[in-house]
Amino acid sequence: MARKAAIIGGGVIGGGWAARFLLNGWDVSVFDPDPEAGRKIGEVLANARASLPALSDVPMQSEGALSFATSITEAVEGADYIQESVSERLDLKHRVFAQIQQSSHGVPIGSSTSGFKPSELQQGAADPSVIFVAHPFNPVYLLPLAEVVPSAQTDAGLVERAKETLREIGMFPLHVRKEIDAHIADRFLEAVWREALWLVKDGVATTEEIDEAIRMGFGLRWGQMGLFETYRVAGGEAGMKHFMAQFGPCLTWPWTKLMDVPEFNDELVDLIAGQSDAQSGMHSIRELERIRDQNLIGFLRVLKERNWGAGKVLLEHDALRRAALPVPVPGTGPLEMAHLTVLPGWIDYNGHMTESRYLFAASETSDAFLRFIGADVAYVGTGYSYYTAETHIMHLGEAKLGDALTGSVQVLAADEKRLHIFIRILKGGEAVATLEQMLLHVDMAAGKTCAAPKAILDRLLPIAAAHAPLPRPEAAGRHVGQRKA
Repeated sequence: MARKAAIIGGGVIGGGWAARFLLNGWDVSVFDPDPEAGRKIGEVLANARASLPALSDVPMQSEGALSFATSITEAVEGADYIQESVSERLDLKHRVFAQIQQSSHGVPIGSSTSGFKPSELQQGAADPSVIFVAHPFNPVYLLPLAEVVPSAQTDAGLVERAKETLREIGMFPLHVRKEIDAHIADRFLEAVWREALWLVKDGVATTEEIDEAIRMGFGLRWGQMGLFETYRVAGGEAGMKHFMAQFGPCLTWPWTKLMDVPEFNDELVDLIAGQSDAQSGMHSIRELERIRDQNLIGFLRVLKERNWGAGKVLLEHDALRRAALPVPVPGTGPLEMAHLTVLPGWIDYNGHMTESRYLFAASETSDAFLRFIGADVAYVGTGYSYYTAETHIMHLGEAKLGDALTGSVQVLAADEKRLHIFIRILKGGEAVATLEQMLLHVDMAAGKTCAAPKAILDRLLPIAAAHAPLPRPEAAGRHVGQRKA
């Protein structure tokens, strides 16, 4: 049975939370009195559907059910997790928590607040122990960070369970050890924002020039190394001590105005807003969101390939969901061995999956089968492996961005040295490609074929025997250019 998340407040952040939970298989109930909430969340969800699956190498779970409640009571009924994302007004949040706790008992209540401390949120609450900060970053459905901030009154066990829930939906819960106004990340953003306002007000730079300074320089470093690791590298071979000795004195120089705030008046607002409109006003907000999302996918997938930073979170989430996939059970039919999603980088100029990715999908399928019979990475480390000697591919259909693919294996023949398999790459149960492969068991040090060990043959040969009565695929044994019957 699907678990339920209640989202109170359906703005940009609440909509992002709803999308994150929905696309990870949770049912979601949203309460927001805004009559446009349904449309706004629908647009956020459309962006999420077009982007979040592109970060995963495991098919997304079946999407949960989205509903819109007419009251907070209706939204939180039966909820396993509640996320509050209403406006940054403490009195409003207190009223919302009071209404939530009239109907929910013991259910974790995370707040998306960017500034209030949990102890402030808990004031006057019927049960302060279940209230904590879970502060995300926009877009919530792509960026993994959630600052989790408890207070002394928050139930420590409940917070740990809430952190596990966040990990299950692909987020990185950063446990803030001591509550403080604006938590951790927003304190940095506030410092940079404050300095940026002065630079624009004083005519030193425009909004566009400041953005260029960030995205062409240190923003790229911060995105994969953060602050301290970046400066550690800047210190050269001597590391952080050298960096601090070299640049530490600058802290006393009047470089910034961090302790001074420009007067917030109509003139400053018009100046900033006017420059911002000139910078990117040719794009709608939805267009900017889609541009942002596609750029983030590219950055995050590069980090994923390197198992670094936010990419490590994506890999761990893939592993978590891969472990939940059904284990293949040898029987009388082909074995489903791989589940993949067509990603943006797999698409050619025609908008279809490019030829090399059909081979990649087949490779993932055959590798999964080899692991299944015991010829895994650890086995290769002993000096033996299966090598592909021949492959014949037939392209039968088209796959497009976001399509879920399944790779199945039918063993045509097997003996001590040879493994003859037929792979089907399926979309919705129909083959978009088939591949016939002959693999040879090899002693890598000797550079020649040899018999596979009993442990592998004991897994392989019963599957071959079970598959022997299956109809031989029409494509098996074909040569290139052979006419269809």
